[in-house]
Amino acid sequence: MEKAYDLAVIGGGPAGYEAAIRASQLGLSTALIENREVGGTCLNRGCIPTKSILHSSGLYREAKRFGEIGLSADGLSFDFSAVMQRKNAVVAELRGGIEQLLHANAVDLYRGKGTLQKAGVIAVTDESGSQEIHTARILLAVGCVPAVPPIPGADLPGVVTSDGLLELNAFPRRLVIVGGGVIGAEFATAFSDLGCEVTVIEAMQRILPTMDREISQSLSMILKKRGVQIHTSSLVEKITEGAPLSCTFTEKGTERSVEADCILISVGRKPNITGLFAEGLDIKMEKGFLATNGHHETSLPGVFAVGDVAGGIQLAHAASAQGIEAVEFMAQGEEPVRSRAVPACVYTSPEIACAGLTADEAKQQGLEVTVGKALTAALGKSLIEREERGFVKLVFEKQSGMLLGAQLMCGRATDLIAGLTQAIDQRLTARELVSVIRPHPTFSEAVTEAAEDALGGAIHAVPRAKR
Repeated sequence: MEKAYDLAVIGGGPAGYEAAIRASQLGLSTALIENREVGGTCLNRGCIPTKSILHSSGLYREAKRFGEIGLSADGLSFDFSAVMQRKNAVVAELRGGIEQLLHANAVDLYRGKGTLQKAGVIAVTDESGSQEIHTARILLAVGCVPAVPPIPGADLPGVVTSDGLLELNAFPRRLVIVGGGVIGAEFATAFSDLGCEVTVIEAMQRILPTMDREISQSLSMILKKRGVQIHTSSLVEKITEGAPLSCTFTEKGTERSVEADCILISVGRKPNITGLFAEGLDIKMEKGFLATNGHHETSLPGVFAVGDVAGGIQLAHAASAQGIEAVEFMAQGEEPVRSRAVPACVYTSPEIACAGLTADEAKQQGLEVTVGKALTAALGKSLIEREERGFVKLVFEKQSGMLLGAQLMCGRATDLIAGLTQAIDQRLTARELVSVIRPHPTFSEAVTEAAEDALGGAIHAVPRAKR
């Protein structure tokens, strides 16, 4: 007898598997369809494997400075294949945990390519053939894949996307990274820490172009200090085959070239919709992404879409929140309680984290702001852990004192941003942030200092000159 479901989810990444589990918890019979590994891009080809490599490379960079803290490590070296094997082990362990959770929550897992035939019907195709799944509702959570621009030579051996770089067997002595966004910045950090000659080529005027300008400038200085070559306002013209590869680019009107053993193209991602819809199926798109309403429903009744494939912020935690919102609406008819701010993190060293509005963005919206800033170099925790230049910057609405945004570049920034995101959502003021007693010595003390600075004077900062 053919089994029918209350909900079928296509895509087993963070948005898909978390939505499937939540749907089952709410009493919906649920199927999850995934044609690759459970966990999606984030777990298998993105967030987790990248951070595993960054952890190894960061420890290696620190170990080279052991003498500064009274330690020694004779004959220090690294085994790139072992670094990659550990990355694979971390991924496999987490993936196994997700599969156990799906089983424990009675979510039926189908391994194959899911194609939406029409509302309520999905064809699942694998090596053995095809079968149809019938369902009352469908959630599309298929994510995105790396985008490759039409650069001559982009298809040559040795030219890879982030997917390919994470599967390298040999350590490249020279790496060129086309794109200085989050992915490019993290890989530049990891491979330069291991001694690779890294060159970053970015078309915009600065790396991390969508983030606070001071963050971009500070990271650029730190990477350059570590030997990374950075070329901004530069366009790649072609990649030439050879041993080594040659990347030709134009920088501010001047043609240049750089040799590489490997070239990473990390210029963005595009919706993973190839083969998702049966031929002739009409569904509304906006700028290449699936169009949805306030409940994440597409133009096809009963078909919902969340995460990267629906546009907006391409972050795993944002996608997960959308997936849970969607199934709670399906099961209970509840209006989603939306967060006002979504944190974004970059796992460079120092770490970078942002939420809410920058001062420039607030001013563009016609808001008067007060900015409080604390440099982290003088913190006891920073000195103990030998953190490089960093800061915490808080943006407040001038009249109400309400926190609008936070930009952090310091140790543990990616952990600290959670509390500040909550503060933005709860509309806390600078005085309320100052009233919190934060532990010493920690990086969190900089939050107090930044809020105090916005109020007119931080305890551990030289008073500003009076005008």
